[in-house]
Amino acid sequence: MDATSLLTELAAMPLFAGLDERQLEEVAGSVLTRRVKAGKTIIKEGQWGHEFLLVLAGELEVRRDGRVVATIGAGSFVGELAVLGDVRRSATVVATTPVALGAIPASLFDALIFDIPVLAKRIKAAAARYTPPSASSA
Repeated sequence: MDATSLLTELAAMPLFAGLDERQLEEVAGSVLTRRVKAGKTIIKEGQWGHEFLLVLAGELEVRRDGRVVATIGAGSFVGELAVLGDVRRSATVVATTPVALGAIPASLFDALIFDIPVLAKRIKAAAARYTPPSASSA
């Protein structure tokens, strides 16, 4: 994906709505794009997370304890808990279609949320909405 296409994709994502051109360019400069085939496991529950993932195209299933808890698509993101809190992944994420992802390594993610406070606020709000599965629900 070229830089112009990536900027267009990012600008259309709710997470980045209202960011100015400089901020969008800073985000785009931190993103490594990759394509993943349908059926591929992208994140494994229980492993350490070292990147924040943006779904640029395609569809993913989010699974906890082997159960599908969400299906997400373009414009969504995963991995915020692991990079915000340096904790293990809370779910497994599997591509259900061919997927284009934007990955932001944790070291660059930290710099982005420091430099763009509104982005930090949005990601932390999303993380706060997450309710960890209770031991009794297993």
